Amino acid sequence: MHMHDIQFIDMFCGAGLFSAAALAAGMAPAFAIDLSSDAIATYNANVRQVGVVGSVMDERTLPRADVLIAGPPCQGFSTLGRQDPLDVRNRLSMAVPEWAHRCGARVVVIENVPPFLRSSHWQELSSALGDLGYGVQTWELEAADYGAPQYRRRSFTIGSKIGDVQLPMALNRKITAGEVLSLPIGSDDPMHTWPTPVGIAAQRIPLVPPLGDKRDIMRAAPELCPPSWKKVGCQATDVWGRVNPDEPSNTIRCAFQNPSKGRYLHPTEDRVLSLREGARLQGVPDSWTFVGRPYPVARQIGNGVPVALGSAVMRSVVDAIRHEAVASTSVAA
Repeated sequence: MHMHDIQFIDMFCGAGLFSAAALAAGMAPAFAIDLSSDAIATYNANVRQVGVVGSVMDERTLPRADVLIAGPPCQGFSTLGRQDPLDVRNRLSMAVPEWAHRCGARVVVIENVPPFLRSSHWQELSSALGDLGYGVQTWELEAADYGAPQYRRRSFTIGSKIGDVQLPMALNRKITAGEVLSLPIGSDDPMHTWPTPVGIAAQRIPLVPPLGDKRDIMRAAPELCPPSWKKVGCQATDVWGRVNPDEPSNTIRCAFQNPSKGRYLHPTEDRVLSLREGARLQGVPDSWTFVGRPYPVARQIGNGVPVALGSAVMRSVVDAIRHEAVASTSVAA
């Protein structure tokens, strides 16, 4: 079996970061789907032109595939979301076993936030995969351990019909945010843009020193701070914070161009991260351009799996498939 013979389908593919990781691990995309037309336009421009706009609940014929990958919307499970157990988005995860059955996948990889593994939806999903003959493994991995310049814990549920998939080996060195942010960016890069701070934001940002955060603004200019900041006390100290260049960055979320949402100010310049810088912290090559207006593009970036983490997981899957192919060849011989 040649490496490029390993075909995969990507459900909820977004802009294609998980697909890019699978491609880097030696797989070929057969089909991808997402509700967002901007995300699919990004996918088709940068990964391969196999993406379609649509819902995973629609009737459609699927191509055969060895591997099915899926990152169902996590808002219902995220510690940041409202965690509504009846969230309609959570039902989407139950489409995964059905698709796995229909495309004949030998391995299924579901990426989500860690609390997903402790939800009733995961229980239901896991038993549905078990009923279809998949052995189920779960991993909770930290992206920074696998070469992503970003701290981001994610869960992976692996359903396999070919035996256990080996846990990927962590690297012995973390890549810092400064290493990727300090590389030059072309002046003509359409992604090197950020919202110009106006009004009170423009007054606050210059008051934040390197490594600083909202506490520095509170000390320097209490008049620029709402009363709620004092009430919150020590919580949410990362807001209005600068990225620490000597560590992996904080998790890049959809709102990474809003300084009130986290530690998203540039390490030294008086601005938030650019779209290109956010993409770099997710491991997206500079050759990628994203389709859409700035906030939808920031969402496409923030919703993705860091490419280095996805690649580590998918290399383990490729190894398992090749190992099984060798074993079945020698049995046949």
